Amino acid sequence: MPLTLHRCAALMLLLMLCVGIVHAAEPRPFDARYRLEVSGWPSTTVEHRLIRDGQQWISEMRAAIAVASGSEYSRFIDGTDLRALHYASGYRMLGIGKDYELNGDALATLPDRQTALFDLSRRGVTEDCDTPCRLRYLDHRGREERVDYRRLDRRMLELPAGRFEAVRVEVTEPDSPEKRMIFSFHPHVPGLLLAMEYHRDGKRKSRLSLIDLTLHPY
Repeated sequence: MPLTLHRCAALMLLLMLCVGIVHAAEPRPFDARYRLEVSGWPSTTVEHRLIRDGQQWISEMRAAIAVASGSEYSRFIDGTDLRALHYASGYRMLGIGKDYELNGDALATLPDRQTALFDLSRRGVTEDCDTPCRLRYLDHRGREERVDYRRLDRRMLELPAGRFEAVRVEVTEPDSPEKRMIFSFHPHVPGLLLAMEYHRDGKRKSRLSLIDLTLHPY
């Protein structure tokens, strides 16, 4: 499978989309590393960190595969309402690529997808919709995206990083029912992804597993 900048961007989209809650857990800084396996590509490592900067939070995610790489950065406030402030991303292949950025004005109505991933990790734990819930956010170009999600179950996961209780959340696209993602979130650390699987046409195309985790003091 040829590796193109478009495919690299698609890889990061797969990781970073998805995608005021009562009893929602408070954010906690962390550094996490994952092993990503994608059908037809060599496995690679993904780095994800959530850090606090005063009253604001910063979420960063980076991945590299062969000669291509991608990264995303989001700054947001987690208060009565979750509010995205700034987003930046970049993709490279053989030193050639493109950068994207969304400022506070662009994010005034909808969050970027890093902030949306943080939001999804809490909604999936606390919400139980009769029909699939919907999450709206902006992609890296500032275009509106929509995904539906529903909580599946709680279970224990045996991962390279250890044994964790996880809340599994299924995410689908309204116009692409053949695609679905299963996120496994930590129930007490918002934004922390424990595992993920991407399925298309009934076949698993990729999976993500936590291999190392450092939780920092609040």
